[in-house]
Amino acid sequence: MATAKVKTLEDLFLDELKDMYNAENQLTRALPKMAKKATSDDLRNAIETHLEETQNQIERLEKVFKEIDQAAKGKTCQAMKGLIEEGTEIMEDTSEDMVRDAGIISASQKIEHYEIASYGTLVAFAKNLGYDKAAALLEETLEEEKKTDKLLTDLALSGINEDAQRGSEE
Repeated sequence: MATAKVKTLEDLFLDELKDMYNAENQLTRALPKMAKKATSDDLRNAIETHLEETQNQIERLEKVFKEIDQAAKGKTCQAMKGLIEEGTEIMEDTSEDMVRDAGIISASQKIEHYEIASYGTLVAFAKNLGYDKAAALLEETLEEEKKTDKLLTDLALSGINEDAQRGSEE
């Protein structure tokens, strides 16, 4: 029987950190494609802004790795890979109008909720392990993810969902 690689909370913290490092890097490749497919200028701008934040979040993760004396490297985040594939499928399967924008928001919010859950866990682990500086850096990213989620909700409710419904009824 194989022994587990993750034996301590510190091991788990590092494993999850590597997962998110890869997730954010995957996202930097996916977001430009989503922005290009968006019909709404507001949605496109929100995605482009989130791309800039994601690049900053990667730098912040590199600081966290440095803070805990570890090399910044990722391990394939299967969850993000699946969420991005699902988002790609939504973009390919929807018409080129507000219905697609509603689908892009749906896919984006699934990604945001995954990131919120992951960063919330990382903050808790960092605090428990006494990594106060790392926790503060991770908390900053967590707040950005929450802000992006709210922005996406606001965009959906400000007319994109209504326009998508109207368009599909015609």
